[in-house]
Amino acid sequence: MLAILDYKAGNLTSVKRALDYLSIPCTITADANTIAGCQGLIFPGVGAAGSAMANLHQSGLHDVMAREIAAGKPLLGICLGCQILLEYSPENDTKTLGLIPGSCDVFTPDLTEEDGAPINIPHMGWNTVSLKQECPLFSGISPESEFYFVHSYYPSPAPEYVIATTYYGKEFCSVHGRDGLWSAQFHPEKSGRPGLKMLSNFYEYCRETANAQ
Repeated sequence: MLAILDYKAGNLTSVKRALDYLSIPCTITADANTIAGCQGLIFPGVGAAGSAMANLHQSGLHDVMAREIAAGKPLLGICLGCQILLEYSPENDTKTLGLIPGSCDVFTPDLTEEDGAPINIPHMGWNTVSLKQECPLFSGISPESEFYFVHSYYPSPAPEYVIATTYYGKEFCSVHGRDGLWSAQFHPEKSGRPGLKMLSNFYEYCRETANAQ
């Protein structure tokens, strides 16, 4: 069972629909006991960093997440969930979770496409990712696969945590983390077969980790 963490951010039901399609057992929850009984956590989100952090503290999920991650439970962050795993976001001048060293940056209007045209902000559409280190999330996924992005801010973790990058006006980190604690700036649940394969890979990793304990 995977727990989709309910901290009043958007995007929860679309993640559940994707997992249901894959026949992966899951639940949307903020209940500490339910979360403790799950094999892995998905930390999605669409919204602003400030309100997301306020909801995490008010719901108690901030402490629940810290406890579960410290115990070795796998977690996958998505979009806003990817950004607030870091230490700071300039969006709402927000101190974030600090689970991964680094902060967020924002796309600026001076950035251009390869043909010299100004980029659109937010970044919205399909792009490839370039792996910088091996990651079980990408097992069986073609390097040419594209994933769906919708964002104005992007993660800038410490270099050793950069797993993959994407080019949009500049090269930016699109996947970061370490074994068992990953996050993607794109939306795997909206990225067709490659995204579904990534979610399936995460679930298999969670099952293997639980069975090994």
